[in-house]
Amino acid sequence: MNKTIVSPSILSADFSNFGEAVSLIDDAGAKWLHMDIMDGSFVPNLTFGPPLVSALRGKTKAIFDVHLMVVNPGHFLRDFADAGADIITFHQEAEVHPQKFLEEIHALGLKAGISIAPQTPISVIEEVLPFIDLALIMTVEPGYGGQTLIPECLEKVEKLAKMREKAGLNFRISVDGGINEQTAEKAKKAGADVLVIGSAFFSHPDKRSLVASLQS
Repeated sequence: MNKTIVSPSILSADFSNFGEAVSLIDDAGAKWLHMDIMDGSFVPNLTFGPPLVSALRGKTKAIFDVHLMVVNPGHFLRDFADAGADIITFHQEAEVHPQKFLEEIHALGLKAGISIAPQTPISVIEEVLPFIDLALIMTVEPGYGGQTLIPECLEKVEKLAKMREKAGLNFRISVDGGINEQTAEKAKKAGADVLVIGSAFFSHPDKRSLVASLQS
């Protein structure tokens, strides 16, 4: 597995100027850009849809890490694929047939990820681990940025990392929620190799040094 990937979340950016947010991410040296897609039903918040993804696609070469926090992720797959997503991650809690949906994502030429909320045990995704490129462990309750990381969620990261090693798999483990300079180190020690970072990125005075330190 290569070095840690930093994936800044534009959920914490200035909503009046997403173009500038993308420039800040590029200038900081981050190679991924995380987009939280919320429908107001699966989580109690609304964010944005495929038009924003499409509008930003031409402004950066960053990997678009699209996280679907929606009730019916299959309804949106084609639209986000066409808009320029590189990775589509959906919630296990929202999909009755996760393996089939993972296959549909791959059929579109995209990387496929599966996510679980803090209350969901790792065991529910064990059978699909051979078919994923990314496992996203939510370390806060999904829906809003700026929350404090739930320490117990890192225990799930540790379990997942051990399962990955035992099975000889090479998917990445991502953590999302309450990630900052202090919690990032704990997440990396637990086994995470993708760090979704929101408010701690956009409020940092030296974003390039932050990204460099987290990727080391």
